Amino acid sequence: IMAKLFNKLLLIAGFASLAHAAFSAAHHRTYLRLTEQEWTSLPLDIILQTVISLVIVIYNIIEVVGNFKEIRATVDMQQKTWDTLGNFPSFYSFNHRGRALNPGYTLQE
Repeated sequence: IMAKLFNKLLLIAGFASLAHAAFSAAHHRTYLRLTEQEWTSLPLDIILQTVISLVIVIYNIIEVVGNFKEIRATVDMQQKTWDTLGNFPSFYSFNHRGRALNPGYTLQE
């Protein structure tokens, strides 16, 4: 439980750091316009903050979300028996013409 709380706090800090990096990038762009300098690229500290924050956010989202199901269908099918593999109750139909083959069947009109 404590690890989940720590991951949530890191996730919030990662999002805050990403927002700060975006604000810093916008602020740098405004600074270049005001000083009439040519824009070449973002400073290295903003790029590093963005990449590190993104890695922290991605990792902690995966940790907070929890267990994922396997993509392979065989993992879920291994736990089922052969008898239940083809069992689809939604396809059951009890009102069909096969009942007319019953010797005790009487026609209802």
